[in-house]
This record gives sequence, C-alpha cells and structure tokens, in this order.
Amino acid sequence: MPEQPAWEIKRTIYTRAEEEHNPSLGLPPEDRNLQQMLKRGVVIVDKVPGPTSHEVVAWVRKLMELDHVGHGGTLDPKVTGVLPVTLEDSTKCVQALLDSGKQYVTLMRTHEDVEEKRLVETLKQFEGEIYQRPPLRSAVSRRLRTRTIYRIEYIEGHGRNWLFKVDCQSGTYIRKLCSDVGEVLGGGAHMHELRRTRSGPFVESQAVTLYDIADAMDQHREGDDAALMKILHPVEEALALLPHIWVRDSAVEALCTGAQLAVPGILRLESGIEPKDLIAVMTQRNEAVALMKAEMNTDTILKEEHGIAAIPERVIMIRGTYPKSW
Repeated sequence: MPEQPAWEIKRTIYTRAEEEHNPSLGLPPEDRNLQQMLKRGVVIVDKVPGPTSHEVVAWVRKLMELDHVGHGGTLDPKVTGVLPVTLEDSTKCVQALLDSGKQYVTLMRTHEDVEEKRLVETLKQFEGEIYQRPPLRSAVSRRLRTRTIYRIEYIEGHGRNWLFKVDCQSGTYIRKLCSDVGEVLGGGAHMHELRRTRSGPFVESQAVTLYDIADAMDQHREGDDAALMKILHPVEEALALLPHIWVRDSAVEALCTGAQLAVPGILRLESGIEPKDLIAVMTQRNEAVALMKAEMNTDTILKEEHGIAAIPERVIMIRGTYPKSW
C-alpha cells in the first residue's frame, strides 16, 4: 500500500512536563495585527497560466510593498493553481513547504483511443514508489530518482482525454508521469493541462488571485484592513504538517540564538517523530520558534531526562521576543 500523504496523518500529543505559562509573554498567531501578519504571514496565490512562479512572486512583492518574499514550490508557466507565497520573515519556513506533499488534477491526452477499464488499471500501477527521470525542460538535474505517488484517483474520460487527481511526494513530475503511463499503454500520452489543488497544508479554496491582492491593498490604503487580513495566513499554518514540539518559556530565547533543544526544555510533543525529521518547535502560545532536525524519536524524548532532542535548521522567531533566562 502507498504511504499516506502528510495531511492524512493523525498525530497524538504527549505531555512530558507541566509548566504554567506567563501570560505577559508572547502573542497567539490569531491575535497578530496587520503589520505583524505582513512580517510573519503567507498568502496563497491562485496562479494563472502564462507567467513563471518567479514573476508571480515579484508581482506579489510589488503589490504588497514588501522587501522579501518566497514561494513554496515552482509551477511551470502553463500550470495553474496553489502557489503559497511567504512574506518577509516567513521566508525562513519555505523549506517546509518545498518538502511537503502536493496534489494535482491533470488532463492527460493519449495518442490513440483507450478503453476506460484499461486506463484505470494502468494508472493504479503507478501508485506507490516509482522511478522518475526529470524531463528535459526541468529545474533540476536529470538523474534517476524515486518518488512516491500516494494515490491516483480517476475522475472521468473517454477516447483520448482522461482526467485524474494525483496525491504525490514533492518533486514528482506529472508531465513525466503522463508520458510513462502512455508508454505502458503502448500508444503514448502527454500531459495536456495541469492544476495544483494542494501544496502541503494549503488547499485550492484558500487561494486568491493577484486581482484580489491588489483590491485588498487598495482598501488598506483607504483605511480598511479587513480584506487584507482575510487573505493573510500566519506562518504557523505553513508548518501545520510537520511534527510539533512545544517548549518552556525559558527555552525560547536560547533557541532563537541558535541553541540546540535539550530534552528538559520540552513540555509536549507529537507522535511519529523520528531522527532526522524536520520538526516545528513552538511556544506554549503556538508561536513558531524554529525549524529543527530531530535527534531522537518521540518515545526516546518521553523517556530520557537529558540529551539533545533536536538541532537547529532555521530560526523563525525574532530574537528578544521572549526574555533571556541565562
């Protein structure tokens, strides 16, 4: 059976220690004001066919009058759909989005008529781990690699046109998938249209157009921030699919300076953590502190009294948000 996509994994939260939170420290993500959201927010763009992902990001930066933006996974110029754009300090979490699973709806065109039953049976053969060599026109080196197709859901089709949904690991080329399906069928096939309907935790229903962003900015300049706040998502949502660890207030500032996470600093953690996993380290108020690489699994962290549980990858929280405790 294929692995589950991350958005279908159910995690259990375990309590390792109890500590009363100081209510004067920190701010829950949902209570941030507009300026804070523009510094630590994500906007989900519904990319149109034509421009490159880089061009879309540049337009967002200009429209929102920002200095730094990034995006969570390139879409080819002709491809449409979900393109998460990270704003200012949120660009620090872009790796979590790049590595997260994706969902696409594609229209494949076979080069000769195919029976529906045979087409569906062939698609099922591509679920699970597959080998892929990126196509000639791609942004990465053309070396053979493995990718996981979690699920292929056939939607409809007839003759030479076939519509289906693909849940897959990041870095899977749907163009190459369609070509490979055509080879198995014998007559050949190619990807005719493609739309990304999910990128990690973000789905199609959350996406807004560049026109929506421009309109929200116009309303903002006129004194109404409601439309702009509605399209901004806190950076923590971008980390939603990563395993989480919650730490003591006294550990936060040390982690912001690049310190390793020691076991005694941990209050709660989620199930399923394994060594080398990318994890999200959070405050008791669910603020993102840092992305870290786990050094222990969940069971070991719960049992041990000492040792290093995780090492820093990228600090997200601004230094000085929490007081020093050393």
